[in-house]
Amino acid sequence: MKTLDAVLGAKPRTEWAYNELVQIFMTHGRLEEAAEVARTALRVDPLSAHGHNLFGLVLSEMNDLPPGEWHFRRALELSGPHAPYLLNLARNLLRQGRADEADGIFAAAHELAPQDALTLTYWSTLYEGRGDLNRAQELLERAAALSSTQEVSLLRASYQARMGQRTEALAVLDAAGALGGDAQLQRGRLRERAGRYAEAWQDFVEGKRRLAREGGGLAYKAQTVEALFGLCRQFFTRAHLAALPRAGVRRDAAQPIFIIGYPRSGTTLVEQILCSHSRVRPGGELTFLGDLMRLSEELLPGPERYPGNLARAFTADRHYVAALFRDYYLARAAQYGLDGAEPFFTDKMPFNEIHQPLLQMAFPQAKIVHVVRHPLDVCVSMLANNMTHGFLCAYRIEDTAQHLAAVFELVEHYARAVDVGSHLLRYEALVADQAGETRRLLEYLGLPFEEACLRFHENRRFAPTPSYAQVAEPLNAAALGRHVHYAAQLQPFAARLAPQMRKYGY
Repeated sequence: MKTLDAVLGAKPRTEWAYNELVQIFMTHGRLEEAAEVARTALRVDPLSAHGHNLFGLVLSEMNDLPPGEWHFRRALELSGPHAPYLLNLARNLLRQGRADEADGIFAAAHELAPQDALTLTYWSTLYEGRGDLNRAQELLERAAALSSTQEVSLLRASYQARMGQRTEALAVLDAAGALGGDAQLQRGRLRERAGRYAEAWQDFVEGKRRLAREGGGLAYKAQTVEALFGLCRQFFTRAHLAALPRAGVRRDAAQPIFIIGYPRSGTTLVEQILCSHSRVRPGGELTFLGDLMRLSEELLPGPERYPGNLARAFTADRHYVAALFRDYYLARAAQYGLDGAEPFFTDKMPFNEIHQPLLQMAFPQAKIVHVVRHPLDVCVSMLANNMTHGFLCAYRIEDTAQHLAAVFELVEHYARAVDVGSHLLRYEALVADQAGETRRLLEYLGLPFEEACLRFHENRRFAPTPSYAQVAEPLNAAALGRHVHYAAQLQPFAARLAPQMRKYGY
């Protein structure tokens, strides 16, 4: 990195050095620094197609997808048809759930570079997400004929597993030799379905260890969490929450429905149910509430950082910040295309509940659906899937349990200070009584009942989360009680999670 810094200091228009520096930061999970370097590259040369593509990659990795899309499209404007840029744009659109648009762009990229295996590989995932496994396998086999990689093997096993060919899928992974982190997690999930629970747990633990290492030493930010949550408990008292300003409702804009809860708790399922309704558009995992912490420090500067800086909004001359929070959120939503004909859109960012005071400032009348699932089931599912939510808590089971407990305690603190009037939805209750719970959910939201909400699995939307395959199937009880098979491994953490288990009847 010192060499690259020296090159850029001497020749600031050296494009390859920016590219290398961004790649180093991204490899080590330092996305904010990668973004700053990519921004600098565009300031130096705003007409660089490569620079726009580079910034699009960083933004997409940060899950800021529409701005990433804009930069990919700008790169194409500047360069003309270019297969790698088209591939990046197609992947971005697919992650936004815009599968139909992505399909055509994958096709265009393939036409320009028919020997590129990567395009065929990612294109196949679009069809798998749609449930067209025959087409997905056809594209994947064409990719394998060009370049047989572990990613191809992993996808082949995934497709076979979805088709019920679990023995064949396991054989593919076992024959692949040394597995990367994602592949090992996939093998663990297959072993679990085969009833080989001890081996599955070993794969989950080792797969996460490898992913952390592959990411440059990713680890739970325990000190950051402890400091932030401690400050939140200290500042957000009943008196302080009552003194904070509240924004009015913007009647000219679609309104958010907040689906809060842990990852892997059923939030994607609930979103899929709601966006099957004619009046609700899916927003997915929106980062906007979390952005308000940074915005608050820009609007309310002073010696204290968030949340203490919000005390400056207690006085009437700073009450306007609540409206600015609301308008920032809605402006970002419009950028994501969530200002269409539907009057509501969903926001299901996991762990959004830690930002509840900011939510109350910006949207005091918003509907909030709090989805809960047995926390030990959540722990197993988070360990079994590749995710970075929750300050990187999912790489070790002890960190996952600790973070779930810390979030629960913070939310309980908020509940003692203010009643937000949310709708509690237990995942297990939804599985047991889909029709009844769906009707109660829609009634809380003030939406008329629509049969399509019970047939959510027929929705052609591609849900860009690890739950995409589950929400493409009718509701079933397959995931209930998953933790029972790992009772011995989970036993050291059960006491830490006991308070929330008691509260929610587990």
